[in-house]
Amino acid sequence: MNKPLRRVAIFCGLLVLALLVRVNWIQFVQADELRTDQHNRRVAIARYSQERGDIIVGGKAITGHTETNGNDFKYKRTYKNGAMWAPVTGYASQAFGANQLEQINDGILTGDDDRLFFNRTIDMITGKEKAGGDVVTTLNAKAQKAAFHGLGTKKGAVVALDPQTGAILALASAPSYDPSIFAGNSKSDSQAWVALNKDKDKPMINRALRETYPPGSTFKVVTAAAALENGLYTDINEPTKSPLPWKLPLSTKNLENHGNIPCKNATLLVALQWSCNTVFGKIGDDLKRDKMVEQAEKFGFNEEVFTPIRANKSVYDTKMDRPGNALSSIGQFNTATTPLQMAMVVSAIANDGKLMEPYMVEQLRARNLNVIEQHTPKEMSQPLSPENAQKLQEMMETVVSKGTGTDARIPDVTVGGKTGTAQHGVENSEKPYAWFISYAKDDNGSPVAVAVVVEDDEANRDDISGGGLAAPIAKQVMEAVISGN
Repeated sequence: MNKPLRRVAIFCGLLVLALLVRVNWIQFVQADELRTDQHNRRVAIARYSQERGDIIVGGKAITGHTETNGNDFKYKRTYKNGAMWAPVTGYASQAFGANQLEQINDGILTGDDDRLFFNRTIDMITGKEKAGGDVVTTLNAKAQKAAFHGLGTKKGAVVALDPQTGAILALASAPSYDPSIFAGNSKSDSQAWVALNKDKDKPMINRALRETYPPGSTFKVVTAAAALENGLYTDINEPTKSPLPWKLPLSTKNLENHGNIPCKNATLLVALQWSCNTVFGKIGDDLKRDKMVEQAEKFGFNEEVFTPIRANKSVYDTKMDRPGNALSSIGQFNTATTPLQMAMVVSAIANDGKLMEPYMVEQLRARNLNVIEQHTPKEMSQPLSPENAQKLQEMMETVVSKGTGTDARIPDVTVGGKTGTAQHGVENSEKPYAWFISYAKDDNGSPVAVAVVVEDDEANRDDISGGGLAAPIAKQVMEAVISGN
């Protein structure tokens, strides 16, 4: 072979080698990246080419599907009572993707999850079309309905937990939205999406998990737990060293109580019953910031929580000064919490000091009902001893029986609770948030713990209180759980 031909042969050989390297790189290295690329339309076409599995509540599907015409996507997602369940399901849209359970469990719902390989193989052999599996939730339909309708036209959120397992029984957010209205890929779907995202009331925010609020006086149960756990006080009927007036440390201002209430040297029992700012502010100052941070973090503050939907981190400031810590000890200053977090706090108290990890998915299962994954309840922490938890229960039950939370009383049921009216805005210029946290218990323990927050822009400022606005909603949710299915 002459020299020019040899060079051409070598060059062609290098081109073939480069082509082989490129093909293998694409097939074995970039395959997954290309397959899941958001711009790969084949991925979206495949996702909506078969029936999507369902999200299940109480044995019934709260989602569905329908066939579409005029585009590449065969099936479109549908929702039953979509606005009520949106904080749980999230959305699955041909045009805008998915979020929450729809996104987290997309592989199961589409049937693409590797754990469904055997089921897909059997379907292929038997000639059945590929179909997704189901996500079985822990939600209680009656409790969710009570929470959603209890909020009504008000802004706010409700979370209910089973204290003994951590199972989420209700997760409501208002205002809400119906995921069905933008589940397709049409002009009307796009218009609905744009309108929802422009809405000043932010209906697509999951207020139960993603919004943080000052907890107000509901946080006093955390401060009380810190006092008991650190031995500052051991007897809830022992007078505290709480003068009236009490001046904020490093300040010329007194910490004020709301109304003429018996707070001077009040016992822990009486101080929680009447929600004495001076008593709990001084407790926080006596314990110092680090002890308060430690107690708050035992309840889950300063960390994100996954249910599996991510909940924003609730915050107890680790670097604030003395007056900031005193104010934070009554749920103001920089303290900010999700409704889920406050439900976790009351859940641990109701469960004799043991905090269970919150979760909302009980099972993942194939179309033939074979269980692919079963959740096992897990202990998250032990924020306080059983003895101190029972002392706090007595205090919270007094709040409901003859304190600020009487609107949550349920005949023949033991209920413990704590009200809160949290300041909002610079110098409390905005209308405050109304809070209520509570639990109900029977002979077998406590089947439900609830946190409610209400942002009522329409209410008269003087009418806004945790006992008046939030406690009745909590009562309805507790009654729904206690009454059974």
